[in-house]
Amino acid sequence: QVQLVESGGGLVQAGGSLRLSCVASGSVFRFNVMGWYRQVPGKQRELVATATSGGSTNYADSVKGRFTISRDNAKNTVYLQMNSLKPEDTAVYYCNLERYGLGHLGANWGQGTQVTVSS
Repeated sequence: QVQLVESGGGLVQAGGSLRLSCVASGSVFRFNVMGWYRQVPGKQRELVATATSGGSTNYADSVKGRFTISRDNAKNTVYLQMNSLKPEDTAVYYCNLERYGLGHLGANWGQGTQVTVSS
């Protein structure tokens, strides 16, 4: 079983910063992609950023230049540094883990952490 535990959400004023963390435990597997998605009520969950175990990263256009994803593979932890936050970044942020071996082995999600940006 894989468990993802997120932390770091909260309330911040526009222009401020927050750092989210997600620790994965269990059968994480060596080759994986960890990332962050977000969701607001009534809308689909959307990609924010992902990082592979090999170090490649990918960002949604809306967060490029403001958010930075990073990983500590030894700790099975992924971070999301969010700077220059905007009210439209308000959402529940979910940590995601995609596991790979001989193909895609499965996906896991955290419980979500609320990020609220006030104007």
